[in-house]
Amino acid sequence: MTLGILWTMQILCIPALSPLIIGVIRKIKAVLQNRKGASVLQPYRDIWKLLHKDEVISADASWIFRFAPLAIFAITLVVGASVPVFASFMANGFTSDILVIVYLMAAATFFVALAGMDTGSAFGGFGSSREVTVAALAEGGLLFSLLTVALMSGTSNVFRVAETIASAELTSMLPAFFAFAGFFIVLLAENKRFPFDNPSTHLELTMIHEAMILEYSGKRLALIEWASANKLMIFIALGANLFFPWGIAHDASMVALAGALVAFAIKALAFCASIAVVESVIAKLRFFRLPDVLFVSFILSVIAIGLI
Repeated sequence: MTLGILWTMQILCIPALSPLIIGVIRKIKAVLQNRKGASVLQPYRDIWKLLHKDEVISADASWIFRFAPLAIFAITLVVGASVPVFASFMANGFTSDILVIVYLMAAATFFVALAGMDTGSAFGGFGSSREVTVAALAEGGLLFSLLTVALMSGTSNVFRVAETIASAELTSMLPAFFAFAGFFIVLLAENKRFPFDNPSTHLELTMIHEAMILEYSGKRLALIEWASANKLMIFIALGANLFFPWGIAHDASMVALAGALVAFAIKALAFCASIAVVESVIAKLRFFRLPDVLFVSFILSVIAIGLI
């Protein structure tokens, strides 16, 4: 398979499959809660519907409010093309560095928080405040968990990390397992899942992400929701292929690529099931309890680095 086709697949994989990830998580949660639930394709229908709706924009909104959804969605596309999904040999030296990925995701958080405050809404203001607080507390755990596998592999390029960790002996993977525990906590925090936020509510006392985007509608709301799904897919790809990279393709043969796609589908399904189980058995924590959970993530990653 030519490299151009592979890069097209790499670039389109995250935005094309991310709504399906959301649909699968909702479906598994419905089954666990003894409900029928919507189709796994419902997020695609929701995005399509929003793309065809008119927008209502506050008279107090500035260019930041109009520009933020485009910037957030563009950032998730760039990061999505910079993380390994099915192959480890497609590394690029521009955006595949761990620090670049972390800072780009932080920039997306900055834009969504800024947009939440732009219209002067009370909901947007406290949602942005909570978002920045959680993001600031989560960055340490995220960076140190990724730093663990970077130190184990001797490189900060995520494609090279996946390639090196895939060939490591299982007995040397204990630090990666500790780091993954910290990473999974950050995954829940950064994507506003339980116990940090309730992604399916608009109640004032429980929402963080939804509070910031209440003023959005139509096409811009579709971009934000799509970007949110892209972000979750990016974190799943990082977790699956940096900490458990077994099955990832190391060459462009059809057999290796087909096996890598199947392996990634299985690992992504395991992540979806884990998130659904967490959201079905754990209640949302009070906001002042969240720093304790995120501190655990940081400590687990520090322990992982100490074990190397």
